Amino acid sequence: DSPCSMAAGTAAALAFLSQESRARTGGIGALRVPAPVTMDSFFFGCELSGHTRSFTFKVEEEDDAEHVLALTMLCLTEGAKDECNVVEVVARNHDHQEIAVPVANLKLSCQPMLSLDDFQLQPPVTFRLKSGSGPVRITGRHQ
Repeated sequence: DSPCSMAAGTAAALAFLSQESRARTGGIGALRVPAPVTMDSFFFGCELSGHTRSFTFKVEEEDDAEHVLALTMLCLTEGAKDECNVVEVVARNHDHQEIAVPVANLKLSCQPMLSLDDFQLQPPVTFRLKSGSGPVRITGRHQ
């Protein structure tokens, strides 16, 4: 396996998380349409590096509104080395069990960024830099 051959594994992980997301929001056959940016939508961003290896996104528990974190992109930023940077997402599945799934393996020489096309997760969500030193920037929207 070359460092860049994890694309298939990343695609499988995203398909699994997407299936979990659809199971929560109306079944496997439910259509997922990216939500428009509204007044209740806020830009989200965090950076993982050798200094900050994880970041948890959570919302106020007494808030009854349904919150969604729609991820748009993961990318290496200035100062990144040509090494494998594996980013893992830790969230809860439809049975409320915690699961950890690698979603990206970024490397400057072959895949410095990954577009996630509004990949939706329900908070709380933790992002971990499992290997590499980053920096990896994660962007999206909180709705």
